[in-house]
This record gives sequence, C-alpha cells and structure tokens, in this order.
Amino acid sequence: MAVLADYQVQFPESGDLYSILAAEGIEFLLSHSGEVPLEYIHGKTVSLFFSANWCRPCKDFTPELVKLYGNLQKRGEELEIIFVSFDHDMTSFYEHFWCMPWLAVPFNLSLRNKLRDKYRIARIPSLVPLYPDEISVAEDVIGLIEDYGPEAFPFTKKRKEELKAIDDSKRIGGQLEKLLTHESRNYVVSRNGSKVLVSELVGKTIGLYFGAHWCPPFRSFTSQLIDVYDELATATKGDFEVILVSTDRDSREFNINMANMPWLAIPYADRTRQDLCRIFNIKLIPALVIIGPEEKTVTINAREMVSLYGSRSFPFTESRIAELKACLKKEGDSLPRKVKDKKHEHELKLDMAKAYVCDFCKKQGRFWAFSCDACDYDLHPTCVEEQ
Repeated sequence: MAVLADYQVQFPESGDLYSILAAEGIEFLLSHSGEVPLEYIHGKTVSLFFSANWCRPCKDFTPELVKLYGNLQKRGEELEIIFVSFDHDMTSFYEHFWCMPWLAVPFNLSLRNKLRDKYRIARIPSLVPLYPDEISVAEDVIGLIEDYGPEAFPFTKKRKEELKAIDDSKRIGGQLEKLLTHESRNYVVSRNGSKVLVSELVGKTIGLYFGAHWCPPFRSFTSQLIDVYDELATATKGDFEVILVSTDRDSREFNINMANMPWLAIPYADRTRQDLCRIFNIKLIPALVIIGPEEKTVTINAREMVSLYGSRSFPFTESRIAELKACLKKEGDSLPRKVKDKKHEHELKLDMAKAYVCDFCKKQGRFWAFSCDACDYDLHPTCVEEQ
C-alpha cells in the first residue's frame, strides 16, 4: 500500500514553490501540449505529486489519482496537480508523465532535490497540497484518497475529521440504506444476478460477511455459515439475511464465491465494498458483522459466536450469548467429571469442545464431551454407557 512520510503536515502556500522554481531559472511548467507559464496556476489549489516510474506503489496509485483528478475537474474544483519526478533519467520521466493529465515541473535533479527537502519527502508516492499555514493538511493524503476517493478533497485535517464522523455514524447505525446504498445503486444482488432492493431488507437481522475465495479460513467458515443460514431461514421465517462484502482479487473469484452461496452480495464493481471494510475496520477475514432489525450494529464479532454456538447464537446479542453460557454451565454442572464407559478401555473426562464427532454414533457434537486423555476418543454425553 502506498504510504506518505511520517511527519506533521502543515505546508506553506504556493509562493514558496515559485521561489524555488525561480532560483532554478524555471519559468514554465510542462503539459502534454507544450510549455505552460507559471501564471496558469495562480488562484488554483495546487498539489505537488512526488512519484517515479520505477516505484511500484507509485504506478499502482497513479491511476487512482487520475480518476480522482477527472472527477474533481467535472465538479468544477480549481485543483491543479504538478508532478515532481523522482526518476533517474529523462526517458523514465516522460514515460511516467505520459499517463498523467496534469502538469509537471521540468526534469531537473537539482530542482527535485530542493523540492524534496523543502517539503520533507521521505517516501513516494506523496501528494502535498500547498495551503496557507493556518490550514492543516491531513497527515496521510495518499491514504485518505485511497480510503475516500474524490470525497477526500480538499485533503485537509478538517475534511478527514468530517469523513471519520460520517463513518462513525454509519457504523453505529440507524439507517441500513445509508450504509449499503448510494445515489446510483439502491440494491444488492443474488447469485443469479437478480436485484433485491435494500429497502426490502429493513427490519431484518443482517449479517455483513467479509471475505474472499482465495482465503482457506473463509471457505471453511462459509460452509458452517451456510448451515446456520439454512437453519435460521426456517426458524426466523426469513428474518435473517447475509450480504457478502467481497475482498476477492477480481470478479472471476467473486463469481466463484457467489455460485456457492445462498445469500446476497454488494456488487463487485461497487466501491461500497471498500467503504464497508473501512467503516468496520476489517483487518482479518473472514469477518461477520451483525446489523439488528433496528438498523444498528449489534456486533462486529459474530464469526466467533457462530463458530461456538451455531444458529443458537441468533440474534447475536450480548444478552443471548450470556444466556447460552449460563445454560451450558448449568448443563456441565449436571454431568459427572469422569466416567468409565464399557465401550472404551480408558477413563473418560468431561471436556468442553468447540466441535467434535462422537466415536460411537458418528454424529457431530458441540460443547460438552467425554474425552480420553490417552487416545483420540470422544463421546456425546448421551452416548455414555457406564460400567
């Protein structure tokens, strides 16, 4: 992931840029159609883009910045980006500049070094907005753009705080449609491609399921979640729904994923997938976030609940889990600590197991089991025949 230098950012306005350019005898900037006088950028919001053709994070980030620049131009924002090359030669400079729709300072190592030192550039890519001293710029402009796209403009600390507040509001909840839709999409999709309006899901318990087909733990948990989903479809009469938030690497993997799932999904091409990962701070997959029927976030750790308690964990509230723990404790207290079963030669001890297969009836068990310390042998409590 592209990163910025680690420093508190409070940049001087563009007058310092003119001074440095004048000191190097630079009287113009470059565009794809020729030289552009410096007066062209007067009155515009100027940002310096430090990048290089040899830098993989730079080449990955540049198309995203090109898209942002185009969107802001359509909105009528007076933003001008100026490319400052960290390339080693003129050929590489022009090869990299060719994919950029904005301006560039002429390729000049001395100029590059002065601008690097002036704006304390430690890593590339870096985007440096030039504002008056009283305007604080966000510390990680690259990261801000990667997270929010055009909404990150004008890249100030104040704007970052506003966006974080919006995320917090969505995470706390209260409006499912605001969380899952935007002005050009008001639906989610099923595996056969049909569209389901998000408004039709309001009032249900929703599981936002984050994961990717390439992830083995995700594939393993999916099979368990499908069982829970099918059980709850009957038990809750359709009041529980799962929505896949894919972190797949491409649409092919996403389609493979959806082919095996009975639930809905955020369309793969939709940026809402990344927004939801950011809003709920998803760092590990699989992850399961529960939105309650009141449209508020119930838990961000439903994966553990499902792994431990299966469909019994519904509606995934803290009070429900406390109730299950109390029931399990009561059940365990009623069982003997040790037994001698006539089907097995060793003494069996009462144990708590997340999941196991009974060696007598061959059915899957959960929670309490009588297990052998000497060998891999487990019994359901109901399968015990004491001597």
